[in-house]
Amino acid sequence: MSTNAKLQERKLSAFARGQGNVYPVYVERARNAEVWDVEGNRYIDLGTGIAVCNTGHAHPKVVAAVSEQMARFSHTCVMVNPYEVAVELAERLNAAAPGDSAKKALFVTTGAEAVENCIKIARAHTGRRGVIAFNGGFHGRTNLAMGLTGKVAPYKQHFGPFPADLYHVPFPNAYHGISIEQSLSAIETLFKVDIAPGDVAAIIIEPVQGEGGFYLAPPAFLQALRALCDRHGIVLICDEIQTGFARTGRMFYSEYAGVEPDLITMAKGIAGGVPIAAVVGKAEVMDAAPPGGLGGTYGGSPLGCAAALAVLDIIAEEKLVERAAAIGEQFQRRLMALQQRYSHLIGEVRNAGAMIAIELVQNGLASQPNTALTQAIIANASKHGLILLACGFYGNVIRFLPPLTIEDAVLEEGLSKFEGLFAELAG
Repeated sequence: MSTNAKLQERKLSAFARGQGNVYPVYVERARNAEVWDVEGNRYIDLGTGIAVCNTGHAHPKVVAAVSEQMARFSHTCVMVNPYEVAVELAERLNAAAPGDSAKKALFVTTGAEAVENCIKIARAHTGRRGVIAFNGGFHGRTNLAMGLTGKVAPYKQHFGPFPADLYHVPFPNAYHGISIEQSLSAIETLFKVDIAPGDVAAIIIEPVQGEGGFYLAPPAFLQALRALCDRHGIVLICDEIQTGFARTGRMFYSEYAGVEPDLITMAKGIAGGVPIAAVVGKAEVMDAAPPGGLGGTYGGSPLGCAAALAVLDIIAEEKLVERAAAIGEQFQRRLMALQQRYSHLIGEVRNAGAMIAIELVQNGLASQPNTALTQAIIANASKHGLILLACGFYGNVIRFLPPLTIEDAVLEEGLSKFEGLFAELAG
């Protein structure tokens, strides 16, 4: 019989050291928000594979869609012999994207590929070279995506050099004293010091920073970025990989600001766990790349397309946009009560729908990140029957990404387990 310890030993011998795992817990099966390991232990999943299973584990409609597609065919390459499920998915994603402009789509396999293709498209459209990203942002682990990522350890350390003409500016963050005006001023300074606006192809932003700590870009800032990009002919890219597909109480977070990005990256929650990613953008921008300039062998996998169509149906039928908002309210209520008890340790509770975080500090001060407590919570979560994730520029943020389909009773149980874990470690 396999055990977690035996499997972890085998994994350490077979896997590259760089591809680590948070928990030495090996999954045998999962259903919606519940996971069982090979030893029969049950866990409530508040991470969903890093915001991938928004529709829960093994949703029956996703399983049925993938099974039916697999029985028909699994792969032909959409660039050789395309298929109707890919066309239908492109049409539906184009219709779901914010804004009234005509849209077109591109399918790839991973979020990092989507980011890299956005830069290719923006450069082709503008004929320019520079790209501006934000401190604390995360855009992937491929070389260009790493260059755009605004955090060194563990993502960029040892892996340079990175492509040229990539620049970083502060992300607006009221809790840490960075105003909208300061962030915009940093861009204007960049234009004077390092690169002229006429040489900038794109500005890329996560509307809610993921790995960076679940900091929300204020709507006024996104609107100001849209105006700045329009003024200088710069392509605005919204990286909605973690924020998309109903996670934040909108289909895409940029809807809160009422802005229309030129390009949007989509992945993670798009297909309930089946690997597929997309870029959706304004047709005139998307068509800048010549035929053959975009693509990939597995891009637009028929299995991924079928799963993604099922996810879109589930979001509509089960009203998951509204459900995300309700989940966020439940978390906010319980976590704010916890903060009142432990105000010296919980500096801030924040959320956009069901994208929820608490920032752990010492002595109630934002300037004193409590990385040790954060690490202890993650290390002990599985003993309390929880799957949790950390993040943050200083590694001091606990993030909650429950399935949007989680049952109320399971959600309340998970929150109670977390309160018990926190109380135990907070002393």
